[in-house]
Amino acid sequence: MAAGASLHAEVAARMNAQQQRFTASRRQIVEVLAAQDRPLSIPEILEATPEVAQSSAYRNIAVLEKVGVVTRVMSSDEWARFELAEDLIGHHHHLMCAGCGVVQDIVVPDSIEHELDKTLAVVAKRAGFLLQHHRLDLIGMCASCQ
Repeated sequence: MAAGASLHAEVAARMNAQQQRFTASRRQIVEVLAAQDRPLSIPEILEATPEVAQSSAYRNIAVLEKVGVVTRVMSSDEWARFELAEDLIGHHHHLMCAGCGVVQDIVVPDSIEHELDKTLAVVAKRAGFLLQHHRLDLIGMCASCQ
């Protein structure tokens, strides 16, 4: 999905469909998440939006997550991280550091993604599971923690 006005229009539509308002604070959080190439923790969101109160940020993230605008990403540290939903920003995967907990988005080349889809569909079928989509988190050590 394109950034800017079309992103905000889609978010507003999702909010309205769930009888929620797309407030200025929610708009700021969406803008911060859209500007990043990785999921952010609440403290990182608060740092980027100092005018949003901490309690408001937690409530707004919960609402954005409930209506399908934001996705929670868990890593190895104490902080959950949040990013815009994949149908808004595109399919991607994550590199997760087991040392410091940092999470980085990665996009797999289409040819590899296609092979991954086929392989995961076979694995799922063998287990009697109908695969709808996948999310891949690669866990290891970032350059700083090595």
